[in-house]
Formats: sequence, structure tokens, C-alpha cells
Amino acid sequence: MSAESTPDPGIPGETGSTSSRRRAAAKGRRRKPPTGRRRALTATAWTAAGIVVLGGAGAGYLFLKLNDNLKTVDINQALGTDRPTAADNGSENILVLGSDTRAGGNKKLGGGTDDGSARSDTAMIVHVYQGHKTAGVVSIPRDTLVDRPECTDAQGGEHRAAHNVMFNESYGTGGAACAVKTVESLTGLRMDHYLEVDFSGFQKLIDDLGGVEVTTTKAIHDPNSHLNLAAGTHTLDGQQALGLVRTRHGVGDGSDLGRIQLQQAFVKALLTQIKQVDLFGNPKKLYDLADTATKAVTTDSEIGSVNSLLSFAGGLKGIGAGQMHMITMPVQYDSGNANRVVIDETKARQVWNALRADRPIPASATEGTATGEAKDVVSAS
Repeated sequence: MSAESTPDPGIPGETGSTSSRRRAAAKGRRRKPPTGRRRALTATAWTAAGIVVLGGAGAGYLFLKLNDNLKTVDINQALGTDRPTAADNGSENILVLGSDTRAGGNKKLGGGTDDGSARSDTAMIVHVYQGHKTAGVVSIPRDTLVDRPECTDAQGGEHRAAHNVMFNESYGTGGAACAVKTVESLTGLRMDHYLEVDFSGFQKLIDDLGGVEVTTTKAIHDPNSHLNLAAGTHTLDGQQALGLVRTRHGVGDGSDLGRIQLQQAFVKALLTQIKQVDLFGNPKKLYDLADTATKAVTTDSEIGSVNSLLSFAGGLKGIGAGQMHMITMPVQYDSGNANRVVIDETKARQVWNALRADRPIPASATEGTATGEAKDVVSAS
């Protein structure tokens, strides 16, 4: 039998000519655009390919090593069912914390003594809108006075409620679970995921990227955060970047609100830098970054594996600096203590209602609130 007359093995009983007609018809159909899931799987596949190039037969070992790097916390188990209802519109809320523990390698970077405690130096609610093409980010000042609800930490320890305490005390008291419980209590929004980054991991990640370029409109000098920048364009290494996101006395009104404005500007510069790095063209750099990143973060257990984290990140890869709207939670300075702020409840309600409905945050939500006076001091170059 000639090759031309051989039956098509794809569908039993069809002749080659019939099958060929079907294939020809299929060629005329338009392919469906890739879904978020397919894009995420593509990202995972390319990353896996990079690791295979590096490790060959040892690729499995490299995956296991990256998985072993990750630290996770079971938020759902710790908090139980007494939580806000998860959104059903395709949006997601992620609580991102920067931990300023002085333990281990963070002691030298953070200064001070290792007293066994840790605080959330940075806190951001990232709301990913339906379709995962845009995001809204709400920074929570660490100095905000809040009522912390009773909570159970990840080890099962119970902590009583507390009135009029600083927001970052919730993490210091009960870790990630209590921080999530406090944010959910303040906002009425369910936090679908949790990501925490520490000092040393953040610094090394910036160094592995080759630095991040920013432009400063004013000189920033802060001996407390070891930062000394003249006005102009700089490629910040890890230590300088850490100093920038931690400084509060070098610019603005010296408050945590000014620091938040610098943090938000740096995040946008970082996103711009990441998009310019050809990771897939350099498998070793790809692995080094993956190794650093997985050592630096603590996640909730649902995304606590390399594949899950890659799939999650792949679904967000279309969101760049231009698709991210960043604000600070509406607050006013506390009349009794200029170093503390209190929530502007009316305006904050506008923010939480908008995110709950998956709508853009209205400009009116931040009009007339305390700012920190460091806006536009730093920008992406």
C-alpha cells in the first residue's frame, strides 16, 4: 500500500482523503487567543526548559532544591471559616508584607538587636482585577492605629484582641495569620494569597537582577538606612535599594507615609527593570534569580510550591508599572501623636467598596488625606 493510500491513524474508519479535508477545514478556523491559564503554563514550561538546560538529568534535583527553599504558612487552617467571602468575579487580593526581623542575615541589614520579634515593615494589598491585566495596590502605613482582632497564629497559639495598637504589631504578635486577620477585619476583603519578603532576600534579588535604575529629583541622605543619593539617575544595588525603601527621615516629612511613596515608586521601577531582563536567554541567571526568590519569600500554602508559584506569577505577568494604580490607605495624622496615623473611615470605605466590586479606586478616596510629601521624589528612569 502506498503512502498516499494509507488510512489516517488519527480517527478509526476515516480515509486519508476525508481526514485531509477535515485538516484543511481546520486550517481555516481562527485559533482562540491564549487564556490566562495557558499563558501561565507557557511561562512554567519556559522556566522548566531553562532549568533543564542548566541541569540536564539533574533538573529534577534543581526543582526539588527550589521547592525546599520555599517557606509556607497555612493561612486557611489558622483562620478557619470566620473570614470574608472570597470574590466570585475572577479578581484576587494578595497581602504582601516586608518583614523587618533582625534574625539571621537580616541583623546586619536591619540594625538594632535580635530580640526574637519581627514586624511588618511594609504592607501592601494587591488587588488583581478580573482578567488579570490591571491591579490596584493599597499600602497600609505600619504606624496606623487599629483595633487588632483576636487571632490564632500558624502554630495554634491564641492571641487576645487589642485596642488602638500599631498595625505592624499584628504581625509581631501572631505572624502572618494575625496580619491577614487584621487586614481582613479592617477591609472586609478576603486575602486570597499571602507573600512575605525579608531584608536579605530583597537585597540579593536586586543584586541578582543587576540593580534597578531610578531617578531622584532631590538628594536623599539618611544615615539610619545607610542611604546617600544625589539628585539624578542611579542604578541602585541591593543595599541602596533596601535603604531607599526603608528611609523615612531622608525625604518628605519624615513620616512612614513618605517612605510608602518611595516604596511605591521603587516597585514601579522594579517592574520596569524585570521586563527588560532577558531571563529566558540566560538560563543560569534565570536559575539564580529563582533560587534567590524562593529563599526570600514565605507564601500561603496554596502557592507554596515552585509550579504553583510560577503558575500564579505567570497569570500576573501582563501587569506592568503602567497597569498598576498605587495609593496609600486613606489616613490622617493622629491629633495626639504626630508619629501615628488613624484611618479616615469614610474615605477608606470608598476604597474597600471599590475593590470589593472590582471597580477602580475613585480619586475622591485620597483627596485631602495625609500624604508624607515625598511624591515624585523617585521615579523609574
